[in-house]
Amino acid sequence: MQIGKKIKRLRLEKGLTQEELGERTDLSKGFISQLERDINSPSIETLFTILSVLGCKPKDFFNDEHARTKVVFSIKEQITFEDDDKNYKLKWLISESNENEMEPVHITLGKNGQFKQFEPSLSETFIYVLQGDIKLTLGKQYYTATKGEAIYFEAYDEHLLENASHEETQIIYVVTNSYL
Repeated sequence: MQIGKKIKRLRLEKGLTQEELGERTDLSKGFISQLERDINSPSIETLFTILSVLGCKPKDFFNDEHARTKVVFSIKEQITFEDDDKNYKLKWLISESNENEMEPVHITLGKNGQFKQFEPSLSETFIYVLQGDIKLTLGKQYYTATKGEAIYFEAYDEHLLENASHEETQIIYVVTNSYL
């Protein structure tokens, strides 16, 4: 068992630096670094202190089958929403995406379809056009993209996504969950 790699993973999940973990456990940054590289081994007492700070029970830490992050999401787990007024269909590709850093969705925009107006936020957005053409209104600027092209922006301004094609348009839309 590589204790150091598990400690590092837990620390990163908590968003802590080695220095911050060291301060909270009365250990040096150097010692934490050595632990994470499996150069040094902690005493049981030190390990339990680290796990306590990282919010992990010892039983869970040593359980190799401990809730691994889901990797593959099947089609039957996808959730679909349709808005007939705005003529779009939204499919959440990851069932628990609201709990993750990113929220990937598949959007189908019908003729004259548009996705909802978004307020400014700290989110980053990536859009890949699978079929058709899209128009992005970002603040007072307009951008278009066609099949095979991508758009990436930070959502500091209001933004709106519309179908710029005379046919159905499909996109993959990925947004980070970092709202103001």
